[in-house]
This record gives sequence, structure tokens and C-alpha cells, in this order.
Amino acid sequence: MAANAAHDRVRASADGATPRQAVAIPLNPKSGSLANRDIAVRPREPVAASRANRNTRTSSRENNVKKVHFVGASLLALIVAGPALAQTPAAQPSSASTVEEIIVTATKREQTLQDVPISVAVTGQKTIERAQIRDLIDLQSVVPSLKVSQFNAVGQTNFVIRGFGNGNGNDGIESSVGVFIDGVYRSRSASALDDLPEVERIEVLRGPQSTLFGKNVSAGAISIVTKRPQFDFGGKAEVTLGNYDQRQLKGTVTGPLSDTVAVRLSGSVNKRDGYANNVTTGNDVNNRDRWSIRGDVLWVPTDQTSVRIIADYNKITEICCAVASIYNGPATQFIGAPAPFGLGKPVGNPAKIFDRDVIFNTDPTNRLTGKGISGQVDQDLSVGKLTAITAYREQTSASFQDVDFTGGDLANKGDGNTIKTFTQELRLASNGDGPFNWLIGGFYQDEKLDTGRTINYGSDIRAYAEGLSGQVPAALLSALPVALRPALTGKSNLYALEFLQSLVTPSIVPGKTYFQAGQGIDDDYAMKQRSYSLFGQADYRITDKLTVTGGLAYLNDRKRVASNVVLRDPFSALNLQNVPQLTALGLPGNLYGALGGLQFYYGNSPTHGPVNFPNVNESGELKGDKVTYAVRAAYDFGWVNAYVSYSTGWKAGAYNLSSDSRPPNANGVGRTAAPEDVSVYEAGLKANFQGGYLNLAVFDQSIKGFQSNAYTGIGYSLVNAGEESVKGFEVDSAYKPADWLALTAAATYLDPTYDSFTGAACVNYDTARCPVNPATGLRPNFRDLTGDRPAAIPKWSLSTSATVSHDLGKGYGGYLRVEYDYASKTQLTETTPPNLSTWGQSIVNASLGVTNDAHQLEVMLWGRNLANDESLIATFPTVAQDGSYSGYPTAPRTYGVTLRKTF
Repeated sequence: MAANAAHDRVRASADGATPRQAVAIPLNPKSGSLANRDIAVRPREPVAASRANRNTRTSSRENNVKKVHFVGASLLALIVAGPALAQTPAAQPSSASTVEEIIVTATKREQTLQDVPISVAVTGQKTIERAQIRDLIDLQSVVPSLKVSQFNAVGQTNFVIRGFGNGNGNDGIESSVGVFIDGVYRSRSASALDDLPEVERIEVLRGPQSTLFGKNVSAGAISIVTKRPQFDFGGKAEVTLGNYDQRQLKGTVTGPLSDTVAVRLSGSVNKRDGYANNVTTGNDVNNRDRWSIRGDVLWVPTDQTSVRIIADYNKITEICCAVASIYNGPATQFIGAPAPFGLGKPVGNPAKIFDRDVIFNTDPTNRLTGKGISGQVDQDLSVGKLTAITAYREQTSASFQDVDFTGGDLANKGDGNTIKTFTQELRLASNGDGPFNWLIGGFYQDEKLDTGRTINYGSDIRAYAEGLSGQVPAALLSALPVALRPALTGKSNLYALEFLQSLVTPSIVPGKTYFQAGQGIDDDYAMKQRSYSLFGQADYRITDKLTVTGGLAYLNDRKRVASNVVLRDPFSALNLQNVPQLTALGLPGNLYGALGGLQFYYGNSPTHGPVNFPNVNESGELKGDKVTYAVRAAYDFGWVNAYVSYSTGWKAGAYNLSSDSRPPNANGVGRTAAPEDVSVYEAGLKANFQGGYLNLAVFDQSIKGFQSNAYTGIGYSLVNAGEESVKGFEVDSAYKPADWLALTAAATYLDPTYDSFTGAACVNYDTARCPVNPATGLRPNFRDLTGDRPAAIPKWSLSTSATVSHDLGKGYGGYLRVEYDYASKTQLTETTPPNLSTWGQSIVNASLGVTNDAHQLEVMLWGRNLANDESLIATFPTVAQDGSYSGYPTAPRTYGVTLRKTF
């Protein structure tokens, strides 16, 4: 069956082109080029052609193509092997010497993958199904240049391409990687985390794409293209059962309502027990409980006009995320030590990171809902095609968790947000006739964000703070009047602070003022954002071999922010460096060193309390604009297409809306981070050879003003890095040496550097760059990371697969697919010591299936992480426990069976 082929040819466009039937294109062994080169790039077929084929049932099922990479001397192999392949005598191609055409819309017009002169990875429907790719987090297993990490909550997810990306943990920051579903921009990562719908393909565009996408794509873009409604009745039903009691149902049905209207309805339910256990409550953690529904209507009133309307709703209600202790410092040891030496509460065991037992006083609950509606109109004109995409989306989230991750009741946090986004895109593309082709367009976004957070101290916080502060020193006792000494003998420094202050401030009651249960902080932020862009791109084919391209975009962004922060923690408003009653006694340094890390807002203002904005010094408004551009030249050598390019990108400035950040003015002046400016030099080769292809991209990419958002143990430090650069290459290859065997391989090599970063957050383990002042107990606010390797960027990332297929007879076929996903060791977080945070991964996935073409049935056994590789996704300083560190473990081995019926 078609599933035995090495790759899918995906034949649908993100801008609404009607899917076309797959065609196997034989390679010309002599020239190495596509034998039918004239169909490699062509305009969207007229709507009339699509209508004429409504009653022609396509029985073939689409196969998948994988973007893959060879490593090492790939460029040399291309140059040396290419001419040899080109000189192979012409022969009638066999089934093993065909490659199926892959159509992409990375440049917002249809082109074959081998002709589009940018670095793009494509994952088709067959790979998505057989690799058990359920969401964008799973996608990274087949696209090594993409990294997706989930942190302390379901919605706290970060997308990274080529080592660049940010946006998690701080609602004021938009992702540097833009996610688009059927052309509609998803402004926050949480709005793109639900299970994938019926997908045609997913394109991952590497590097800045501002001249065509126009919105926050300074690092790259992920474009998800779903299946369109069909004018023939059909559908698919899928049932999956797996370990951890996984139960998943997916279905889609499509067909005509009239001669001009077709619909598609899709839905999914995904439930699974958690693979971690909260020993305090006995409940599972990291479970799955989500569902979604989607309706899609296509109206084709005339041969020149099509209208597509999509509405969707999804909901996630899950307990997430498991946290493991990887090092217990003195503060955590005090929580676990028995009385009278500590609190006597259970804490995590760093020797059992992957036992998957967590200790939370309450289960970390998460609720996310997303809904939206979009409309796309395509109109064929004499000069080209006009496309308009209008969309409105709402995303809400709420979570609650025990933030200290121990059995001690120190603090808990509840937060939530609501995001309402309206977007409008309008573009006009030439019809593709002649040597000159162009595209112009505009994009507009209007967004309103409301976010709030509440942090409350628990019942153990007072005993914990007193233990950290230590006992009153003899020097303090001897300096006090004799009458006062008995009151402080055997007491803590924290109690002494309250006692001495109470002598002049009667409202301060010793033992009952600071660190009381129920104290904390409440905050609310409201942000309105308006952004727009104008963009255009033109291609000119100078000769049959040489094409030059130029693109230009103007981007404009404005944010208005207001805050309402109420501090219910009097200790956080206290300046420990200037307590008049204690300064002469030498106590402030001791107190700051012990308890300064527990202050929410230390350093925020002269009064050390929250200062809401707008105010007389801060307008609460952030404006910015930029012109970005791209230039490119592509040459067809026959056996290989080559290109060179230079492109720029931009992401607007950001507000730090992390209420518990310390300090929120992480750049030392205000609460904002400046924009990101990106530039990249890139050269690439895309070679065709008998039975496959091999693509290479080499790049030198830099970003000025990278918006670094690092967690420090009490909050997020948002600051601009001066400049970060990465040099590397990506190789994609697929090869089908025989009719029964298909091979893919993918690799990304990255060599990043902080060319300039003098404002990184200081951390306690970096004693060389963050020394403690013995007189005050203070460390510097910032450290210099210039010349260091940025964290969480592995040098090597690999993804390979082999698929063996066999005709079992009587209409049955079988296949075995095995894939290997590897990432070399790297320091995961700059705020955690390298010896604790350096991890890699080595994951084996597989699927074994039987298909029947006559009944359109498929049964598949599958497994992910079959070798049960144990690693960490990320590490961080443990909340309010100076010197302790925690991490998020990767998922364990999962396996199951899937039954799929197509009709």
C-alpha cells in the first residue's frame, strides 16, 4: 500500500489551496533533477478544477515525508557524490528510484520542498500518526532543531528553534517562535498545546521570517496546516489504549452539504493516569485529561472564490507538573530535619530523582480553555490571488500549586490569565506567470491580556524563617540593656528584629508580625497590545537557473500596561540593610544573608514595596517599530539547488509581568525589556539523487537584545542580553534503497556564544562572579556571562528512523518503524550549577503495524522512550530555599495499541 513508500507527498496549502492527489515524481538519473520539473512550482489550481473533481473519490492515502539530517561531512558528500550521481546512465526508474513530491507553503505560495530556498522541516500526516506525535511537544522528536519544554504548569511551555526562544513563565513576553494554525497566529504557547487536530502537515521554518509572517517570528515559525473539508463523504476514527490507563478517542468526518458547501467535524478525548505520585495526597501527577472539538466549513460559491470558516474549542484539566529534588542545601535540610533541629517535614530525595514520587501539600491543578473562530476568503483576480484571514481567539488559564515542593507548608500560589486576541491578515500574490512574481500584505493584531496571581504563606513559614535567621548572637545580647536580655535569650534573629522594632513602633508585635500564615502578595496586571505590519516579497528569475529574491517588512508594536499590586507581607517591604535599631549591632548582614531571598520586592523601590504603574516616572506604555528585510539568490545546478541569503528579524519589547520577580526591574532601570534584533547569514544546498534527497543549511545567526527570562528561585529575572550568536548547520536526508526499506536521518549542530551579556542574574553558586559582601551579606545584582555558552542548547541533536514494510498477502501489509532521538549533554539552566544541570537524552521510539487497504484498517503497536531513558527537561533554584535545586524529569516509557479506521 501507499504506506510502504518512504515519504508522504503532502499536497495542500496553508493559504487554502485545495489538496491535490499525490504524484510520484521519478528522478532523472542523468541530470539528478525532477523529471517533471515543470510541475515543481506552479500556481494554485483554479477552483473550477477542484469543483470538477468533487465526485472523484481519492482512495489513496497520503504517505509521510520526514525532514532528516546527516551529520559530519555532508557538504563534502554532496559536492563529491552529486556529479557522480548526475553521470549515472539513464534508466527506467524502479520503485526504489522514485521520490514523492513535497509541497510546502513556507513562502506563502506553493513550492516543492527542494525548490524553496529556505531551511524548512516538514512532518506529514503519516509520520505524525506512526510516531505517535500527539502535540507540538512530541514534534521535537522528529525535528531536531526544534526544542519544546514544559515547566511548572501545563501552560508554561517554551518553543525554541536553533537555540533561540523565550516566553515561558512571564505573560508579558511573547514567544520568539511564532505558531500559526491554518494561518492564524497563536500569541502565547499555551494556546497551541492541545492535541493536534486532523493535520495535513506541519512546517517548521528556521530563522527569522518577519518579511512574510509579520509577527514575532524572530527565531522561526511553526505552521500547522489542517485537512480541509472535502466534497466527498469520508472520515476517520481512531482508538488508542496504553499504559498508565491511557484512553484516547479521535475522529473526523467530512462531506458535502450542497453543491457548493462542504464541512468537516473533528474531535478528540485524551485521558491518562499520571506517571508520578504525590505521596502527600496519594494522587497522580502529570496525567492527561483534555478534549477538543472543531468545525470547518468550506464554501465555494464561484470558480474564483472560496470561503473557509473554522471554529474550535478545547479544554485541559490536569494535575501537572512533577518536580524532583536534585540537591538539598541547608534550607531544605532544615525543613526535613527532625525537631528541634528542623521542621521534621518530608523533602525530596536527590538520590531518587526518577522514582517519580513528589511531595506537594496540595496537588498542582491546571485548567486551560481555548476557543476561537476564523474566516479565510480566497479570491482569484486577474493579477493574482487575494487572501484575507480574520480571527478572534480567547485563552484562559488557572493553576494552583505548592511552590516550595516539600512537605513543609511554606507557601502556595494561585494564578490565572485571560487573553483575547483579534487578528487580521490581508495579502495579494501574483499568479506565478512569467519570470517576476511578488506578494504584498499586511497584518494587524489587537490583544487584551489580564493576569493575576496570589501567593500566600503557609502554617510552617514562621518556624522556617526563624530557623534560617539563626539564634541571637552574643554580641547583640551583650550590647543590649540588661533588662532586655532575658527577652531575647535563646530567641531567633527574626524575633530580635521584631522585638527591637517594637520598642519604637508599638504596632509591631514580636513573634506575630513577620512571616505569618496567610500573608503574601496579590497582584493584577492588564495589558493592551496593538501591533501591525506591512510586508512584501518579490522573486525575479534572471535565467532558467538563477532566481533572486528580496523581501521587506515594517513592524509596529505598542503595549499599554497597568498594575495593581497589594503587598500583604510586611517583611518584604522592609529594608534589611537600613534598620536603625540594628545597624550599629552588625545584625543586618546576617539577616539579609539568611532571609533576603524570601523578600518579594527587595530592591524594587526606595520604600521596598511595590510601586504600581503608570506613575509619575513610568508611563506604562511601550512603543517600538522596525524595518526588516531579506535578500536571497538561488541557483539550479541540475542535480542540486543552492541558495545564499541574509535576513533580519525583530520582536517587540516586553514588560516583566512576573509579580514575584526579584527585582521586577531586572534591567536595573525599569520593568521593560528592549526589543530583539536578529540577523542571519545562511547558505544551503538541496540535492536530489536516485531514491532520495539530501538538504544542507549552514548559518551564522545572531540576536541583539535577547530577552533572557531566567528563574532565580523567587521569581523571573527579565533582562536583555547584549548579543547572543549561534553558528551551525542542519542536514535533512531521506533515502529509499529498496522498495521495502525507507531511511531518514536528521541532525542539527549548534555552537552558541554570549558575545555580550553583562546583566545576567547573579546566583549563589557562581562565587567568582557573585561574591558575597561579608559586611552586608549582599551579592551583586548582576554577573557578566560574556563569552559563556548559553544554557539549554545541545551541541548535537539527531533524529533518525528506519521503516521496513512487507506485503503480507490477501490485501494485508505490515510495517516496522524504529526511530532514535538524541541530544548531547548541555547545561540546562544558567541559574543552576553545571554539575547538577548538565543532561542529555537518548530516546528510542518504535511502531509495528498491520494495514488492510480493502477495509482501510490499521492496527499499530507503539512505544515511546522504549529504553526508559532518564533525563531532566530543565533545572532551577528551589523556591525560597537558597542553595537547593530542583528539576523536571522527562516522561518514562509509554506504550500502547492504536486502531484506526478510514472511510
